[in-house]
Amino acid sequence: MMEETTVVAVRAIIAFLTLIIYTRVLGKQQMGNLTYFDYINGITIGSIAGTFATDLSSKAWIHFVALTIFTLITILFQYITLKSRALSNIMDSDPTLIIQNGKILEQNLSKMRVKFEELTMMLRQKDVFDLTTVNYGILEPDGTLSIALKPEQQPVTAGDMNIHPPPQKLMTELIVDGVLMKQNLAQRNKSSQWLTEQLKKQNLTVQDIAFAAILPNDKLYIDLYKDQLPAKAATDEDQQGG
Repeated sequence: MMEETTVVAVRAIIAFLTLIIYTRVLGKQQMGNLTYFDYINGITIGSIAGTFATDLSSKAWIHFVALTIFTLITILFQYITLKSRALSNIMDSDPTLIIQNGKILEQNLSKMRVKFEELTMMLRQKDVFDLTTVNYGILEPDGTLSIALKPEQQPVTAGDMNIHPPPQKLMTELIVDGVLMKQNLAQRNKSSQWLTEQLKKQNLTVQDIAFAAILPNDKLYIDLYKDQLPAKAATDEDQQGG
């Protein structure tokens, strides 16, 4: 019994590490919105890895070879579909127009086997509650809905008003779990001395901070391990929790 447990544990570790390596090799499409091919492919690779870890009736090497071959075939198909538009359409299908000028294209919707209830749900997820405001609705190969609103329904942008705002910056993490990321300070042209001065103003040290970041507006955001919440807010939360 103990020997079998040890074997399963070792094989599970090998399968886990192999999955991590092969998933990284296959690319990020395995983690995002999956096409039908990616979905089936992910299930199959996971099933092979699970059998690799727990099936003691066969040699581990057999499952490892199967996992490797399946991954190599997947990489080959990824390369071929990049080069061949026809094969790419067979594997992943084309985007399908299902809404045009506020009208549902029932034939295309039926061909994609999407119910009206599913369509309205996807519209709500896009914050669209009035079908007549949609100019085009396209069902993507991964099953998501892309929409383009009619021109009069589109929000006004700074460009429409001939306004030229400064380039938008990203939030930059500085401290995570009490650990300072010095390279991120350099990215925002800040020095360690600047950060020290900012923390001194609030009588804080790096070790007091759970999370800190420079916001897009160059202000410093700090979240402590012990948040000082107003007494009333804390009381309300306690009542809700009780």
